[in-house]
Amino acid sequence: MNVLTYGQAEPVARRLRDLRGQAPQRSLDARALAALAANPGCRRRAVLDAAGVDKGAVAERLGHPAPFGQSPFAITRGNVFEARLKADGYAALLEPLRRLLGAPPEGGELTVPDLLPRAAPATRAERTAQVLAEAAADPTRWTLLDHPMFRLTVAGSPAYLEPDAVVVHGGRCTVVEIKSFPIIDGSADPAKVGAAARQAAVYVLALQETAAGLAGTTADRSPYATDAFPGSPELSVLLVCPRDFSNRPTATVVDVRRELATTRRQLARLTGIDQLLDALPAGTSFDLAPDQAGVPTRPVAELTESVAAVPAAYSPDCLSTCELGFHCRAQARCADAVEQLGRGVRGELGSLRTVTAALAAATDQGPQADREAAARLAHAAALRAEALTAAAPATTAPGSPGADR
Repeated sequence: MNVLTYGQAEPVARRLRDLRGQAPQRSLDARALAALAANPGCRRRAVLDAAGVDKGAVAERLGHPAPFGQSPFAITRGNVFEARLKADGYAALLEPLRRLLGAPPEGGELTVPDLLPRAAPATRAERTAQVLAEAAADPTRWTLLDHPMFRLTVAGSPAYLEPDAVVVHGGRCTVVEIKSFPIIDGSADPAKVGAAARQAAVYVLALQETAAGLAGTTADRSPYATDAFPGSPELSVLLVCPRDFSNRPTATVVDVRRELATTRRQLARLTGIDQLLDALPAGTSFDLAPDQAGVPTRPVAELTESVAAVPAAYSPDCLSTCELGFHCRAQARCADAVEQLGRGVRGELGSLRTVTAALAAATDQGPQADREAAARLAHAAALRAEALTAAAPATTAPGSPGADR
């Protein structure tokens, strides 16, 4: 197949729109960027996310729907908790702000500007940047940005991110992440806290880029350096959750420097989206071509060919972070690829690319292209055989006492 040839002057946005078809664009959010940063070598996810393709709908059309996602109950619980925090002039949210950030004082004014929540993402991002510049210019002013919108450039393509809240105080910013999982006796589920920290780190990165743009400079790339220009974010975020089994809020400060460094490093490794588009075969499209009832009419064979045209970097973690994970797993199994066993195993097997080749190497029957990996596999096979022999139940000899019992 021929390589897709677009002129250099062709806007990337138009090329991405052609890939998406008539479907509405799905915006990248912090969850998606955190997952993308965790697997920067996956060109398939990079292209589909940049084009705003509904990966869940594509996976369902391909016959491998992703049976995961936040439950409606959890979404409702989170919305109720956030609404409680913002009721009565954000009274419930002000208590942890006073306790952990030191202000505003009792009776002090907290400014909550209008951020045009119903406008387009680009307009909202411009409005947020304008309000941020005004708020950061006055160190004595306290401003709460309720669901602001920030722009972050990812692989040459803009992504618009919407944190729950950002507090501007003393000329600086603190990201406020609101979650509905409880903090019981001062501790919470480490996995959920880690996921929240990775998500918040994406917001901090976007804030750094926005503040640097307002200052006409670039943010410091060191994860342990704090930028000095107005509007720069703190490298710790405020995590607000329900206390124990009630709906009363409690908050804790979470240092996200490690997550910030990892996210920045991984996103920097992403190939520019224009390079990925140039490598696509002509006619590649992820358009599901729905009818008037919204039912996809695109032939499954055509869609499968388009998805296969973009290389994936599958690993078992994708099953919990990407809607196409189950489709990519099926492809890896059909190809007998070692990627289905995990990144750690893939790294240990060296040049052995299939499970069949690895099993053959374990019994000294395969090619000796990677003697070190073959030696490790043979040793592991011998240990497994020894363990199975030791665990086998002893049989009772015929005619011995108890043989007929």
